Amino acid sequence: MLKSILVVSVLSFVLPAMSQTTVRLEIKSLPEYHPSGSDIYAAGSFNGWNPQDNNFRFQRTATGDYYLDLKLADGKYEYKITRGGWDKGESKKGGGFVENRVLIMPGTATVQLNIEDWSDRFPSKPRTSTAGKNVHIIDTAFVIPQLQRVRRIWIYLPDVYDGSRDQYPVLYMHDGQNVFDDATSFSGEWGVDECIDSMKKKCIVVAIDNGGMKRINEYCPYDMERFGKGEGDQYVDFIAKTLKPFIDNNYRTKKNKDNTFIAGSSMGGIISMYAILKYPDVFGGAGVFSPAFWVGPKIFDDIKAKGSKVNGRIYFYAGGQEGETMVPDTKKANDLMRQVSKSKTTTVIRDGGKHNEQRWRAEFPAFYEWIMKQ
Repeated sequence: MLKSILVVSVLSFVLPAMSQTTVRLEIKSLPEYHPSGSDIYAAGSFNGWNPQDNNFRFQRTATGDYYLDLKLADGKYEYKITRGGWDKGESKKGGGFVENRVLIMPGTATVQLNIEDWSDRFPSKPRTSTAGKNVHIIDTAFVIPQLQRVRRIWIYLPDVYDGSRDQYPVLYMHDGQNVFDDATSFSGEWGVDECIDSMKKKCIVVAIDNGGMKRINEYCPYDMERFGKGEGDQYVDFIAKTLKPFIDNNYRTKKNKDNTFIAGSSMGGIISMYAILKYPDVFGGAGVFSPAFWVGPKIFDDIKAKGSKVNGRIYFYAGGQEGETMVPDTKKANDLMRQVSKSKTTTVIRDGGKHNEQRWRAEFPAFYEWIMKQ
């Protein structure tokens, strides 16, 4: 399962203007203990992996059967069935993990689904923390004044930090739940602390938890017909104007833009790209992993309009198994940046790469070594 509130995997990569086709999802069987009359939802790349989206709630026939009519543009979608939360998602018989369902449009007019079990019948055992000794929580409720919200903030300090007076570069990362600790991630951590522990060149890493159901909004700077108001401007303002000054005032950092980086995946990829465009004097490098450019295609207009002011290092990554337009869109962003700016860019394409934390963890060391080159 790709958890929407932690790490939303946006894989439909289609434009709203494309032709749409209707497919009906029918639930043919449910567990014997299924709560009678409970609501059932579809959550997937077509709705930002929202597990309780009323626009994707199954309807009932006169005989009580569940069905959902989806009108979708051509393309590939992944999804799961829930009862209104990821703690109430479908599972295999006996509680086993269920892979994402795949829907290809256009395809068959009707798809029949069998739900073997619900995951809340099998509470998961607490996971052991994998965060290293150099990872700390700055605050569980750090104020984001630009959005009038609070958020948990993590920090990784190099193993040599306490024993030196050196200053260090800083890398800001999104989806903080997944950066250091398997216990707080859904489908695995990036292992950023272990990676930097093994590197000769060290830096500080600041990780910001995502906003749960607000994740797509906070990570997109543009209003979206499907997902609502974009809050990416305010979120990036928070990092540049509130969080960075706090980090610089309380830790030994190299404050200049050549030593300040930002990185993330999927929606975190698009907001990292936007951050360096909006604040080219603050961020000198960006890691744009599997960017969900389809959610905010206006990013290409911003690259053309603002890219000339950027003179930094941008690392693009895309996997060949992430949707039809992932690789072309990523290459397009790279090419545009090369045309309009003096930035140094690179694009890494993995033909077999999928949209998940395991892949991004594998790619992080190469990104880190490249972005730290001066």
